[in-house]
Formats: sequence, C-alpha cells, structure tokens
Amino acid sequence: MPKTPDYFHGKTIVITGAASGIGRATAEIFAREGANVVCADVNEPGVKETAAAVNTRGSQALALKVDVTRRSQVDDMIERAVGAFGRVHFLFNSAGAAIRRAKFLEIDDDLIEKTFNLNVKGTLYGMQAVLPHMVENKFGVIVNVGSMAHRRGGPGSSIHYAAAKGAVVTMTMGVAREFATAGIRALSISPGPVKTPFQDAAATSPELYKKFLEDVPMGRFGEPEEIGELVLFMCSDACTFMTADTVYVNGGGGWR
Repeated sequence: MPKTPDYFHGKTIVITGAASGIGRATAEIFAREGANVVCADVNEPGVKETAAAVNTRGSQALALKVDVTRRSQVDDMIERAVGAFGRVHFLFNSAGAAIRRAKFLEIDDDLIEKTFNLNVKGTLYGMQAVLPHMVENKFGVIVNVGSMAHRRGGPGSSIHYAAAKGAVVTMTMGVAREFATAGIRALSISPGPVKTPFQDAAATSPELYKKFLEDVPMGRFGEPEEIGELVLFMCSDACTFMTADTVYVNGGGGWR
C-alpha cells in the first residue's frame, strides 16, 4: 500500500496482458485505488471485459487491442494513453507466455522466435515507447514480469521460456540503472506457479501441474491478486528506494 492516501488517484498505469490472469487482477487493484487504467491485450473481448470491470469500480479505463510483438502497435498504445489521460506514470508489462512446453532438443526456430518476440521484444518495446515520456516528466515506474524459471533454467519443459525471462530480468536491471537519475524506477517480479490461463496456454500436463505443486512448501499455487498487490506496492511511494531488483514470489519453492 502507498504511504500517502489517494496516492494513485488520477495517476495512469498501462498494463499489457490485461485480458486475464495477473494483468486483469492488477488492473482491478489499481482501479480500486482510483488510478486510470489503460488495458492492452491481443485478446480484444477479454480486454474489454477488464476495462468494464475497471469502470465498475469507478475508475477510468481505456481498452486497446495490442499485439506487443509489433513495435508500431506498442508505440501507438503509449500515444493513445497519453492522449486519453495526459500522462503515463506506471507501466506493467504483464504480457508473456511459454507458448508451449518442449524438451530442449525439441525447441525449434519457430518456438524460440515466438517466445523471445512475446516475452523479450514485447517488454523492450513497451519500455522504449514509454521511457521518453517518463524522462520528460522526471517520473515513472516500470514493472516487468520475470519468472522463477530463470533461476532454475526450465529443464525438461521450458528452457526457451527460462532464457527469455532471464533476458527480461537482466534488461530490467540495466534500464533501472541507466535511468536511475532521471526519476525512473524499473523492477521485475519473478513468480512461481500462479493460477492463470498461462498454464493452459502452455499446454501444461497434469503431471507437470503436480510437479509444480509438490515444489511449493505452501502447498498451493499463487493467486493473480497476490501478484497485483505487489505491483501496487512497487509503484507506490512506500517503495521509492527500490529499483533494479526482481522479487521472487513463490510460496517458498522453486529454488532447487
């Protein structure tokens, strides 16, 4: 939570991957705090549902169909956000996926390209689009989604994804340090297994679900709202000395 009451009231956050899961949960949490929320996702019906939920909470929403692997669409997203609300204070790059599970020798050119396009380029484009605006205003917080996979390497099912998320975490650290004197903070969150459509989209088998669960001492998956509340804290005035870090949220698991 912020130190200052109504800290987020009237401020604007852009959220990619806002149609479901962590992105949607975060959109509703920021709406609860009175923020304007730009909801972006390639899933147009889903992102409209998220925007409607934001409006129901009394906040202003802008729903945009955006493919984050297309630089021009991401640039347009930021331009439209600024046009609608005047400023962008926060960017949450939530869009990402493993595309599909694969053993290392099964990773082909198509899978590695799609994985890096979505997770790495999608994050890169968002930061490059918003940073000039944030620098001009001498304020901004960027939060990117990493993964516990980058600590473990993803053996047996997701080395391609782990490598992409490792790049996201490293890129976040570099951006944070390069823009630290410009009033910008950049952080990443590396979750363990969270209950989201991500698992289904990546074709996670029941056996893999069980393996993930057995590795969490708390004995459960995380909830999207638990990640969203952390994003809120990271963006708040209670967290102003924190930058360049990734925060691991995993119920105690994922380290071996």
